Amino acid sequence: MQFLKEGSITSVKGIKAAGIFSGIKKAKKDLALIYSEAPCTAAGTFTLNKVKAAPTVISQNSIKTGQTIRAILINSGNANACTGDPGFSDAYDTRNYCAAKLGISSEETLLSSTGVIGVKLPVEKIKKGIDKIVPLLSASGGLKAAEAILTTDLKIKSYAVTVKLSTGKVTIGGICKGSGMIMPNMATMLGFIATDAKIEKPVLQQLLSAAVNISFNRITVDGDTSTNDMVILLANGLSEINITENTKDYSLFLEALTSICKEMAKAIVVDGEGATKLIQLDVKHAKSLSEANLVAKGIANSPLVKTAFYGEDANWGRILSAAGNSGAEFNPAKVSIYFDELPVFMPDYEIVLDEVKAKEILIKDSYTVTIDLQAGDSSTTWWTCDLSQNYIKINAMYRS
Repeated sequence: MQFLKEGSITSVKGIKAAGIFSGIKKAKKDLALIYSEAPCTAAGTFTLNKVKAAPTVISQNSIKTGQTIRAILINSGNANACTGDPGFSDAYDTRNYCAAKLGISSEETLLSSTGVIGVKLPVEKIKKGIDKIVPLLSASGGLKAAEAILTTDLKIKSYAVTVKLSTGKVTIGGICKGSGMIMPNMATMLGFIATDAKIEKPVLQQLLSAAVNISFNRITVDGDTSTNDMVILLANGLSEINITENTKDYSLFLEALTSICKEMAKAIVVDGEGATKLIQLDVKHAKSLSEANLVAKGIANSPLVKTAFYGEDANWGRILSAAGNSGAEFNPAKVSIYFDELPVFMPDYEIVLDEVKAKEILIKDSYTVTIDLQAGDSSTTWWTCDLSQNYIKINAMYRS
């Protein structure tokens, strides 16, 4: 497995993309288009929020039918969420228009939106943007597409990896966005991944769900889940390398897909609104996997813990308290807590914190916090960030 320098979704054979400014935002790219030269099997994971945006519902239904997919139209700056029947009509209108320009069927086109909730979609601006973007589709347009899907993000998130299988090499490439309203299942994030491997729909969905479960569904910035979230995986088969269940190639492909998903997910946390630190949370020896995740989620979402991370304060008590408030079963007297390899709290409530050595760790841009529950055999890893004043500033003025 090898990550490609400046890799993107267009690193995949037969995938083209583009990103442009269409006038939805004031001055930034806001319309992206991804296109496959060949029909793709498609898989997806979607937000569990009961309030779902029109494009999210439409794309989720398309994935469920098993329809082959050729294109994904994405706009930023407008979520087309909580817009009622007119929002669905506008979404279908733009989908039909885009499909006609590409010479494909509407059913082969997925939609995705991100931005402000409750604002009517500027359909005419998007149609003019479609007129402009279709001729710009290229095998080098992945980074521009990645830029066009950003909202409060500060960084483009674009990756590709190649993996050698028994009969040859396949490529997986992806782009994503996300910075705030980040928490499973799923977060305010959009992820678009493609591969040139040949994979049947049920197997593709199984692969994506497995990879997402330990990557995008293990990150949190602020504990909020939004209305438009999705991760889509397309497989166009142009490598002519087939991947089936219960094979070594399946395992190798899953490893590579999981790796790229983890890189994309961690990039979202690093770019969290106002974030200055990436914190990996390792919960060990929980009673069950679900309880390990309860503890990790409780710590990762705690404002008290996250502000301590920002203040570079070795406040292990907040970590233990958040774990105890998570609903998981464990005996606090058996717990150990570490910052990287440095023990700070040991069983029988022994406090071994060295403030100087802890500070040396907490001032870093990234580090690991481990909490060992000694309650069972299950473990999990999550990623989160600190919570700064800038997070409040960004979200207090999000619509301005």
